[in-house]
Amino acid sequence: MASATATGNPEPTAGEAAAGASAPRVRRARFRGLPGSRLGRLILALNLLGLAVLIVGALVLNELRQGLVNARIDSLSTQGELIASILNQAATVGEPEPAMDAALATELLQTLSNPRAQRARLFDSQGRLVADSDWMADAVERRELPPARGSENEERGFSLMPRPARPTTSQVEATLAREVGVALQGRRWAGMRQSDTGQRVVSVSIPIQHVRAVLGVVTLEASDVDAIIAQERRALIPFILIAISVTVASSLLLNSLVAQPVLRMARAADRVRQARARAISLPDLAKRDDEVGDLTRSLEAMTHSLSERMDAIESFAADVAHEIRNPLTSLRSAVETLDLVSDPAARERLLNVLKNDVQRLDRLVTDISNASRLDAELSRDQPRIIDLGRLIGDIVALYQATAKPGDVQVRFTPHQGMEAVTVMGREGPLGQIVRNLIDNARSFSPPGDAVSVGMLRVKGEAIVTVSDNGPGIPPENLETVFERFYTSRPKGAAFGGNSGLGLSIARQIATAHGGTLRAENRTGAEGRVLGAMFVLTLPEAAP
Repeated sequence: MASATATGNPEPTAGEAAAGASAPRVRRARFRGLPGSRLGRLILALNLLGLAVLIVGALVLNELRQGLVNARIDSLSTQGELIASILNQAATVGEPEPAMDAALATELLQTLSNPRAQRARLFDSQGRLVADSDWMADAVERRELPPARGSENEERGFSLMPRPARPTTSQVEATLAREVGVALQGRRWAGMRQSDTGQRVVSVSIPIQHVRAVLGVVTLEASDVDAIIAQERRALIPFILIAISVTVASSLLLNSLVAQPVLRMARAADRVRQARARAISLPDLAKRDDEVGDLTRSLEAMTHSLSERMDAIESFAADVAHEIRNPLTSLRSAVETLDLVSDPAARERLLNVLKNDVQRLDRLVTDISNASRLDAELSRDQPRIIDLGRLIGDIVALYQATAKPGDVQVRFTPHQGMEAVTVMGREGPLGQIVRNLIDNARSFSPPGDAVSVGMLRVKGEAIVTVSDNGPGIPPENLETVFERFYTSRPKGAAFGGNSGLGLSIARQIATAHGGTLRAENRTGAEGRVLGAMFVLTLPEAAP
């Protein structure tokens, strides 16, 4: 009853564990609409929303203010043109040189003006003030008195809310004189200026023309501009409050959607680091369909893979300790018995046992070292296109060159007429698969027999077979042979020549390359077992 030297289940790599059926499924966030991050677009939109509300409100109110000012100018212009026309028709005397009757014009101005709505002034052709609606209405100029004693800041020459400088009387009169001067040239003037009280007023100056002669100027001004602007500013307060509310709400939302989940993930990672947990588990965050959910699922998959890796390492360490304990126990017993044995033949047998145990330990340590370095070698070497036929041919040629008389021969028989078969992988590990399979087949072949290595291409896959003429593998052990440290030696096989790791390493390498490795028996007539055969399947490299 013989079976191929076997090794354990392949030790999962980090990538394999993450892709395994037991690992959490990693769903990638689906980006729809505009390119970029969905969460990034949400952050940008929420922060811009409050600013947009404020900007839109300011633009609307600025447009409204300008419209109100323009409407006030139009209204004053209409009234001024009407008054100027009436004064031209009713208060003009003298031919052929017309002149304005100041007394009659004053009476007409008093009748036509509305002192409560605007201030009206009348200037003669020399720019001298003839009439003022404030005089006729007995209006008293009111000015706020300064406080009896200024605040500490004002006493020092500054204040937190500085007021605009009030123009002097000469500055106001000069501005008004320029405005009247423009009108005396026959052109209408309309705009804004400051009054002697510091208020902004909308002013219109209309020339009183008789044919082409300018007899005087009618000036109308409205001082309710500051009230309008103050009202507009009060109207802007709701927009400001809305913008502040949106900004605060967006900040709280971003804190809830981003900051707190990231903090939870950081704390979960700390628990894993401090060995209080084997894996991160945040199911409520993993259900989210955004970048935070994607990150959570990736972290869960990563830590799950690390947990499986740790379990595999612990299991591997326990198996190593068990396998090393057997030869060490045998060595100890042989050493303790050696001094008590005086028979030369018995001493020779004990020395042979010691030699075999030492060889077994050496083989175990070598294979354990290779198995522990395998993951690092697979992650360090970059895959490249490999001519599988050339690789197998070189390995078989080395066996043939080093064979001694009576050794089991190795023959390579690729499929006839087949072109070069290439695979994507790492040459060193792939060569190790072939060598392990050949060594395993030679250990179960009769002396002087031969091991056959074949290769063919089937539906885009490269298939390598290694066959021997040994006793075969019991059907119940076709999978067991790939378990770690499993070995079943035929009669006469050298003790300690197999560690039970060769086939486990071979399957692990095949899995890392996206392939498979299986064992089966070759049968002949009447189902007689002719030997064992291992079949390696690897995906062929894309052309």
